[in-house]
Amino acid sequence: MKHILFSLMLAGGFTLAAQAQSGQFEEAMKQQVGLLDSNSTYSASGMQQLANTFERIAAAEQTQWLPYYYAAYCRVNEAFMTKDKGMIDELADKALVNAEKAQALKGKDADIHCILSMILSARIGVDPMTRGMKYGPESGALLEEAKAMDPENPRVYMLQGQALLYTPEAFGGSKSKAKQLFGIALEKFAAAKPESSIVPQWGEAYTKILIGEIK
Repeated sequence: MKHILFSLMLAGGFTLAAQAQSGQFEEAMKQQVGLLDSNSTYSASGMQQLANTFERIAAAEQTQWLPYYYAAYCRVNEAFMTKDKGMIDELADKALVNAEKAQALKGKDADIHCILSMILSARIGVDPMTRGMKYGPESGALLEEAKAMDPENPRVYMLQGQALLYTPEAFGGSKSKAKQLFGIALEKFAAAKPESSIVPQWGEAYTKILIGEIK
């Protein structure tokens, strides 16, 4: 009987410890995810700081895919925002490493595919004339795969619209089609029911900004 009680107490202790650790993880993630749409972090340096923090969380919570996902998201945005073209590939490489780690833990996922698509789009910025023909279609293909995985994911439509908005019409761009996709994205943002406060939810405010650019 004593052995049974001891075993139950030990199991209960492990459960409480796991719950405490899970709570600390959730709280740490909430704080950082809440900064993603902050004006204070909307810069290359701000994204760098957030990426560093998410990478530290990932190192401490190696079975969780979300810290790697957000680290990749921040690194690729840093690549888009940097004024030093010589840094773009290095930052894209860092984003890719994190995205692949997230995918290894999560499996095939529409939001991770969106990040992989963004990484290819960022690489185009190094030399649009030579890289656009290669990475543009590859980026678009990843978004089509993401849509097949999760047709209700609003970020897929937002990124597809963004690609059409910033691609010259001579190369397949279309502001009218972009606007339609942004409208679909906003509908899906409004209908979304996130399972928690730390799963990917970014993009709605940016979609509204993009619509505002279309005259």
